[in-house]
Amino acid sequence: MNKCACNSGKNYQDCCQPIHNNHENAATPERLMRSRYCAHVHGLVDFVVATYHPSCHAEEQKDDIAQSINSDWKGLEVTSVAPGSHSDEGYVTFKAYFTDAGKEYCLEERSRFVKENGLWFYIDGTFPEEQPPQPDVRLQQPVSSLKVGRNDPCICGSGKKFKKCCG
Repeated sequence: MNKCACNSGKNYQDCCQPIHNNHENAATPERLMRSRYCAHVHGLVDFVVATYHPSCHAEEQKDDIAQSINSDWKGLEVTSVAPGSHSDEGYVTFKAYFTDAGKEYCLEERSRFVKENGLWFYIDGTFPEEQPPQPDVRLQQPVSSLKVGRNDPCICGSGKKFKKCCG
């Protein structure tokens, strides 16, 4: 038995395979999102296309979708699940890890799903805004009053302890 690629901890046969065989088996937005990720791992382009909301016209973009599926998918982390503004809407925030041309990447998205005629569909998503690093407040003090402990983070922003870096 193989563990499911969606990182649920279940076997594929008991997790995403039933949804891949019948879209109706995706009872929640999270289950659909996990099965869509797993479909990427297994190269199931038709399933991914079929689970886009019809308003997305995914069939017209099937070649582009197939190209994105051909990445080397490494793992999935669901970070939050939230209801929408009504019972037929839901959100799943996730991180999907993959490699492409030897480089590792992380796709993070807050996906929106809608339920129509008893089926959940992916409709759209948003990407978190990258926050610029905040300067260390200690850098805005005169050097004469700067007190940095040996085990404090270094003020240069390296992430190392001060004693192992600039101290």
